Amino acid sequence: MGECADGEAALADIERLRPDLVFLDIRMPGRSGLEVVRVLQGGAPPHVVFVTAHGDHAVEAFELEAVDYLLKPFDRSRLERALQRARRRLAEPAGSVDRLAALLARLEARLEEGDLAPAPAPPAAATAPLLPERLAVRLDGRTLLVPTEDLDWVEAVGNYVRLHTRGGRYLHRETLTGLEGRLDPTAFLRIHRGALVNARRIREIQPGVGDEHIVILTDGTRLALSRRYRARLRARGVPL
Repeated sequence: MGECADGEAALADIERLRPDLVFLDIRMPGRSGLEVVRVLQGGAPPHVVFVTAHGDHAVEAFELEAVDYLLKPFDRSRLERALQRARRRLAEPAGSVDRLAALLARLEARLEEGDLAPAPAPPAAATAPLLPERLAVRLDGRTLLVPTEDLDWVEAVGNYVRLHTRGGRYLHRETLTGLEGRLDPTAFLRIHRGALVNARRIREIQPGVGDEHIVILTDGTRLALSRRYRARLRARGVPL
């Protein structure tokens, strides 16, 4: 439908042509591809696939609900996988995914700030949900099943989480609060609004600056323990 040489021209043509799908580079003259998408979010934006030689913006791209992130050079089969993802996204009810993700993000933020009270616990007679033993993570067009026992810690990345394991790091579409609610509370501890830790991986806890403490994992990873979540460790019998 159209081809543009810079960000301003892309915005103008998207407004004029109203495409369903746009392929954007990250670094363009004028506005970057990320800036173009942020401007479009104010209306009814098309679906976006980023096509770029720069891999350091992938997390930010997925926070903007990008369909895919193609790193140059790529082959035809990788492009086909991106198109398949785009077709699936286009088949979804218009705006439903974006509205749901935005709502979850707002609710999570309000819960974190204490503006909303958590929902009351279900009656004792209610059946407890099954805890997942593995998480289904989408990776390059395939689904990777990551055992929850392999998780070292989990990091919040907007409406996503980054799973840190001995085998690698994986971006997973779920909020940290949502994942925390599905994991075994006896095995995983929230130590910060942006971090969830496998309790079996904690090696030691050191005092930090002021009221802060540092959680050190068995692999040497250092994570902040906020004062708000310190009581959870005290409840486990950890003197702080």
